[in-house]
Amino acid sequence: MAKKKMGLEDLGGFVFSTNDAFEPGKYDDEDSAESLKPEEQLLEAHYSSKGRAGKKVTVVKGFVGTDEDLNALGKDLKKKCGVGGSVKDGEIIIQGDVRDKVMGYLKELGYKVKRIGG
Repeated sequence: MAKKKMGLEDLGGFVFSTNDAFEPGKYDDEDSAESLKPEEQLLEAHYSSKGRAGKKVTVVKGFVGTDEDLNALGKDLKKKCGVGGSVKDGEIIIQGDVRDKVMGYLKELGYKVKRIGG
């Protein structure tokens, strides 16, 4: 049986600092960071079928911002393409090979989009 690797969570979230100006709780709200403007973001549009039982999907990666903004963008993309999909692990997954449609819509919104793969 392999040993489980210990992480910071296993220590109870205890942090030691030698910085005299350290303020506890100051950095707790990392998720509250605002989303970057569309013009400042570079998104990647991937086409994939790996690990999905041969089903084709378009994956959008590289979004920097809040989870709410990512979910809203994912919802807009699904509606624009007329297909299903999901948002997981900071990626927008759109069902089908709709990469060109996704890229066109993201460019309309002002995002910089890079086509990755074939």
